[in-house]
Amino acid sequence: HVQLAESGGGLVQPGGSLRLSCEVSGRLFSITNMGWYRQAPGKQRELVAEITNDETTSYADSVKGRFTISRDNVKNTVDLQMNNLRPEDTAVYYCNVKTRGRFNNYWNEYWGQGTQVTVSS
Repeated sequence: HVQLAESGGGLVQPGGSLRLSCEVSGRLFSITNMGWYRQAPGKQRELVAEITNDETTSYADSVKGRFTISRDNVKNTVDLQMNNLRPEDTAVYYCNVKTRGRFNNYWNEYWGQGTQVTVSS
C-alpha cells in the first residue's frame, strides 16, 4: 500500500521561500512520475510541477522560474522548492504519484493529505 507524507508548508511573506517535501512509502512500479498539485479556495486543483521517471520536469506557467521540483529515487522523496512566493500561491499543496509497470498502460495514482501554504504580509 503506497502512502505519501508531505511536510514543509506554512506561512511566509511575499517574496519569501518554502520547501515542500513528500516521502513515499510502499511498493512502486518501475515507471513512476511524481508531482505537486495545489488547490486554492473556490478553485479547481491544478498541476504545479511534475517530474517524470527519467527526470523530465514540467511546470505551470504561473510558477516557471520560481519553483523547482526534484526527486530522490533512493529515498523515494519528491521536493518542491518555492522561491519568490506571491499571495496567489496560497493554497493547499498535494503530493501526487503515478506509477505503472513497464508493460502496463494503467497508472496507479496516489495522493497525499495536503499541506497548507499561505503567502501573506
